[in-house]
Amino acid sequence: MLCSNQMKTIIPLFLLLFTVWSGECQVAKSLTSEKGFKPIFDGKTLNGWDGDPAYWRVENGNLIGEITPATLLKTNSFIVWTGGEPADFEFKGEFYITADGNSGINYRSERLTDVPFALRGYQADIDGKHRYTGQNYEERKRTTLAYRGQITQTKPQSGTWTPENIRAKTKSNAWTDLEITGSLGNIDSLKTKIKSEDWNEFHLVIKGNRLQHYINGVLMSDVTDNDTANGKQKGFLGMQVHVGPPMQVKYRNLRLKNLKR
Repeated sequence: MLCSNQMKTIIPLFLLLFTVWSGECQVAKSLTSEKGFKPIFDGKTLNGWDGDPAYWRVENGNLIGEITPATLLKTNSFIVWTGGEPADFEFKGEFYITADGNSGINYRSERLTDVPFALRGYQADIDGKHRYTGQNYEERKRTTLAYRGQITQTKPQSGTWTPENIRAKTKSNAWTDLEITGSLGNIDSLKTKIKSEDWNEFHLVIKGNRLQHYINGVLMSDVTDNDTANGKQKGFLGMQVHVGPPMQVKYRNLRLKNLKR
């Protein structure tokens, strides 16, 4: 039989355990209740992902990319999801990035063979100072396709393009062969919707040639890519750590929903 002192110890402990369990169940329920979405990161291992272990690890349920003074980069490095090459999809998750951090989520991308752990393709840009977070930037290709707050359409192109041809069509790190067709809001006003050194939700809606980037439920950029010569209809998905000072970025609750056209 338990004495009153033992009961006083056991009851609070039980309540604490029940609260933790209930919270975990609510998180699990919220993630699985989204129709069609499937987790692509188990929160425990790097199973299903391919990246340089010098920069990527799992800790406390988070996928962590980190650059330290001893591991400074010469080229951007990605961790790549090996579960397929999504075409039309929605991708959701959360990110936390330090003030000096620079990262991004690549999709419909190509894996390079001459540079280790490198991707070339569309990117939902993320940085710690939120100068670029939410914009659409094409890594190693046409550069910026839409700044935060812009609705754009790229102009149709044809033929085979070389890196030199592409560079000739860029100016100030932005693609010049596009039109700004609308506004989602002021770039600085939209920045206030993004939390600094805290968790933010991202949501990518990628269907056909329309590429939409949401942060915390707010549409930040909207690209219609009419350039069939340079645009891609499917490809690899991955997260980036960018050349620069020591930094850390965390991702969690990553889930993917394939769409039908």
